[in-house]
This record gives sequence, structure tokens and C-alpha cells, in this order.
Amino acid sequence: MAMKRVVLYSAANCPHCNRAKAFLTREGIAFREMDVGSSPRARKELERLGARGVPVLLVGESRLDGFDEQRFWRLYRG
Repeated sequence: MAMKRVVLYSAANCPHCNRAKAFLTREGIAFREMDVGSSPRARKELERLGARGVPVLLVGESRLDGFDEQRFWRLYRG
């Protein structure tokens, strides 16, 4: 199975973001983190996506707003 590229838009004080990071790390899934609290570029990208908040995960060509393990696996394995 080809691994899909995963990008996580997050903020340091976001418990759902921290849960997503811990999950990805625990599962050994490589991901790029874009911290919207410390990176103006990350904030601009998130705005361009039209997201209302974090976490937002880009999984290959799909997007997951919020974090849910089952929904993540469907996108990642799908």
C-alpha cells in the first residue's frame, strides 16, 4: 500500500491537535505539522482551505476537519 502524504494543521493549545499528533506518532505515520499559532504561512494556507479551526488533516487528496481515528484510517487506507 502506498503511503499517503499527511499534513496536520494544528495549534499548540489545541487538545484535539495534540491527540492527533500523538496518534500519528504512535502509529508511525509520517506527517508534516503546520502550526497556525507560530507560522504565518500555516495560517494563510489554513485560510485558503476555508477551514474554521484546527485540527485539519490533509490525507493525500482528502481533507479531515477535526480528528477521528476511524475517519482518518478510512482516508489513509482508502
